[in-house]
Amino acid sequence: MSRAAALSSLALVALLAACKPAPQDDRLETARGFPRADRPVSGPGSNAFSTESDRDNRNEANTVMDLAGVKPGMSVADIGAGEGYYTVRLAERVGKAGRVLAQDIDGDALRRLGSRVEKDRLDNVSIKPGAPDDPRLPERSFDRVFMVHMYHEVSEPYAFLWRLWPALKPGGRVVVVDVDRSTDRHGIPPALLICELEAVGFRLDEFHRKPEIAGYYAQFVAASRRPEPEGIRPCRLKAAKGASADGALKGN
Repeated sequence: MSRAAALSSLALVALLAACKPAPQDDRLETARGFPRADRPVSGPGSNAFSTESDRDNRNEANTVMDLAGVKPGMSVADIGAGEGYYTVRLAERVGKAGRVLAQDIDGDALRRLGSRVEKDRLDNVSIKPGAPDDPRLPERSFDRVFMVHMYHEVSEPYAFLWRLWPALKPGGRVVVVDVDRSTDRHGIPPALLICELEAVGFRLDEFHRKPEIAGYYAQFVAASRRPEPEGIRPCRLKAAKGASADGALKGN
C-alpha cells in the first residue's frame, strides 16, 4: 500500500470513529432510544430539606398544595416520595374520596413509607416502585403529578418525562419544586427544566419563586402532542445557562 493510500485509510478510520454515537453501555437499554441528558445528575438525597418540622415551620407543603390547587377528591402522584413527607399531607388534603400514588426507585424508602402508611391508616394511599427512566404511572389517571426536590436526580429525563406524559387526566398538571442551581448541587436552573419538559410535550403553565418552599415552583400542562422519541431535540446545558428564564415565565 502506498503512503498516500495508507494516510487516506487512516483518515477514513478517524472520520468514522468521530461519527460513531457515544457509547451506550452505561445507560439502561429501555432509555437508549431517547437522547442522553446534557447535564450532570445529583446523587440521591440532600440534607437541605432534612426535617419535616423545619419544612412545616416554613409552611412548605401547604404552600405547594395551594399553588397546585389540590382539592378533596383529586387523584395525585408523588414521584420520588421518599419516606412520605408530601404523601401523607397530600392524602389528608385529597381526603377519603381522593387517591395518592407514592412512587420511588428506592426500595428501602418505600418499605419505610409503607410502614408509615400502615401506622397512620392512610387507606387512600398506594405505593409503587418506579424505574430511573419510567415512573410507571397508569394512563389518564392523575389530576396532579408532583416531583418535589427530586427532578435533578432523574438520570434519563427525556425517557422519564415522555413516559409520564400519558398519565395526566385532561386538565391535569405536573408540578416541579426545585432549587435554582446546578444539577450536581441538588437543583436545576429553571431554563433547563423548562427546556427538558417542553422537549417531550409539556408547556409551562405557572412559575413562582417562594421562600416557603426553599426554591421555585413550576407547573406544566401536557401539550397537544408529544414527539416520537427519535424526534426529541435535547437541551444543551450551555445554551440553557445562557438563557433568561424569567422572561418566559408566568407568575411571580
